[in-house]
Amino acid sequence: MIKRSFFALSRPRLTYDLLESDPREPESIPVPGNLTMLIHEEIDSAKQLLFKKGDPVRQGEKIQLYEDSKTYTISPVSGTIQSFDAYADDFGNQATYVMITHDPLAALDPEPLNPVETLDFAEKFLGSMPGAAPFETLNREDINVDTLVVNGADTDLLCTTNQFIVTRYPDEIKKGASILKAMTGASRLCMIVPEDLSLGDDDFTGFQVFRTSDEYPSALPAMVMKNHLGMSPVPGMTPEEQDVCFVKPEALVSLTKVFETGQPVFEKMITLIDKAGTATRVKAVLGTPLNKILNRYGIQVNEQDRIIIGGPMMGFATFTVFHPVTENMDMVIIQDRDIIPELSDNACVNCGKCIRVCPANVPVNLLVRFLEAGLYEEAAEKFDLESCIECGLCAYVCTARIPLYQFIRLGKHELATLRAQS
Repeated sequence: MIKRSFFALSRPRLTYDLLESDPREPESIPVPGNLTMLIHEEIDSAKQLLFKKGDPVRQGEKIQLYEDSKTYTISPVSGTIQSFDAYADDFGNQATYVMITHDPLAALDPEPLNPVETLDFAEKFLGSMPGAAPFETLNREDINVDTLVVNGADTDLLCTTNQFIVTRYPDEIKKGASILKAMTGASRLCMIVPEDLSLGDDDFTGFQVFRTSDEYPSALPAMVMKNHLGMSPVPGMTPEEQDVCFVKPEALVSLTKVFETGQPVFEKMITLIDKAGTATRVKAVLGTPLNKILNRYGIQVNEQDRIIIGGPMMGFATFTVFHPVTENMDMVIIQDRDIIPELSDNACVNCGKCIRVCPANVPVNLLVRFLEAGLYEEAAEKFDLESCIECGLCAYVCTARIPLYQFIRLGKHELATLRAQS
């Protein structure tokens, strides 16, 4: 729910959506004939690929580009590699997509995983698990996590995916948290839930449960660290680098299933918002093109309509209805072209709204001038670029309709690239 203040100098009040009192079970989307899997590594013409077009794959088979690759995907079906090619994300980062043709008659006999409670195992075999647990980060030598935080409060508006999973699968979450705690050596388990979400008295014994406000952006990791963990987020550092790991409840449910069955997990839960604003929860196999989900619900995407992966404040638009379901996709919004807010390249009018609304007290009006000029180091040193928590409130209130959130995300990306090259 979004409420704009009548008085121009007041802050807008944006409130999270609360899970309905009697939520329906999500509908499972049938496995499509072709699935698209993303591998976050660029094809190198100087290296020998480990697969080629026409190669057979088995359900549960690990697919990576090269022998020394650390990134990979897990095939959710048995079938054949139909094609593969380069893929670029919204920042131009190069990756590779692999299209797999599903053979429904093929035998489903994936190799057992034989799971063990180590981060080495998790990084090697569970990196593409629904919920996107940060195993690669957790397995870094310089990371020593002490606190695990299960974020059962959805971080963006309109979404209820995390809330649904928290209320439906408390036992699986507790088991998964115990496994992850053993992997990391963490000593503290925390659970974040909305203040009005109904939970059973014994749902999360052993957790320190914190109730977050319904006001956006209270559920973002930086706000949770500040308001509930008694920590000041350090600009330029991730929570893991400050000994705190935020994990989605779905990742813990997936982890429990892996350890109970010895098999990988492929089905992802998503909150779908159609053009009328109606929310529907669905389950779809990783790699399912979005058009298969949209067609199931009769959602027509016309020219200049917008498909948003994620929520209205922090999500990003994709250019194709064939974008696949990925392990970190909690929400998809279809926005009619007639209600898309206009953006501009107008100059800042110094109204000060972005400064007043910023929860991190970043001088956004000055910061954006340096970002527009490509002065990323100066933006970080003088105007707190790295202090931004990327909530998107500045762009929401901007009088000049400047895409401030996008400027800041791009600025952080470019700054990281510059530092990696130096």
